[in-house]
Amino acid sequence: MIKKAVIPAAGYGTRFLPITKSQPKEMIPIVDTPVIQYVVEEAVASGITDILMIIGKGKRAIEEHFDRSPLLEESLLEKKNFEMLEKIRNISKLANIHFVWQKEMNGLGDAIRYARYHVNNEPFAVLLGDTLVKSETTPVTQQLINVFARYKSSVVALEEVKPELVNRYGVIDGRLLEDHVYMASDWIEKPSIAEAPSNLAVASRYIFTPEIFDYLENIPPGKNNEIQLTDAMRLMVKHQAMYGLKFDGKRYDIGNKLGFLKTNIIYGLRDEEIGESLRNWLLDFVKEL
Repeated sequence: MIKKAVIPAAGYGTRFLPITKSQPKEMIPIVDTPVIQYVVEEAVASGITDILMIIGKGKRAIEEHFDRSPLLEESLLEKKNFEMLEKIRNISKLANIHFVWQKEMNGLGDAIRYARYHVNNEPFAVLLGDTLVKSETTPVTQQLINVFARYKSSVVALEEVKPELVNRYGVIDGRLLEDHVYMASDWIEKPSIAEAPSNLAVASRYIFTPEIFDYLENIPPGKNNEIQLTDAMRLMVKHQAMYGLKFDGKRYDIGNKLGFLKTNIIYGLRDEEIGESLRNWLLDFVKEL
């Protein structure tokens, strides 16, 4: 059973400036909860108990979010706000969460390299800290773990995208092995529409065997002179089996302003406290357009 996860959260978040000048993009809220908390909750719901977060300069707020806050807890206790007190305390109890600092912004592959000794030569999950994926059935990371249990090899989450959008993503080249499971022969980073071998894009969730670290150590810097995870995956798939899973669920694109606003509305409509009021307001607002 996979119990360890790595959550890289070290990027600058330049597409959300100026807010990310002082606030990590992973801490931007969806309704009232930061994105990275949803990611951690997905990992925990998938059976993960030990999480290593790779953070960079200016990301101290992430550490503080998952730590205890005695003054806040005391204030909530005095006000007899026991429901919120429990909610706040539970954040620090979600999992055993550790932090390591990426010394310089050197790519996703470099961030993952920091986890080599933490995972202790065991298979592990990777969940990107700024991306939400949600399933109404089984958590997406758990879906990947289930495939790993069958094949004992690395598994990558896949999402079907419109063919005209493949040049925005890494995509799989491979063949369908069973229902929604593909055997990979290659991974192509942002291919042109004409060159794309499929429209199944890598969707920010992975299960890796520890051999991935050997490939990360032996690839030269790639795009933007950074250590690219896709380059390591391309090398790895030449030497051992790798799989892709077209997961049951949806990825919410919060990497741009429009996607972020859409995601807030979707999650807001599902919120027990504000969902109905938000829906009514939206209906009235649309009528006024």
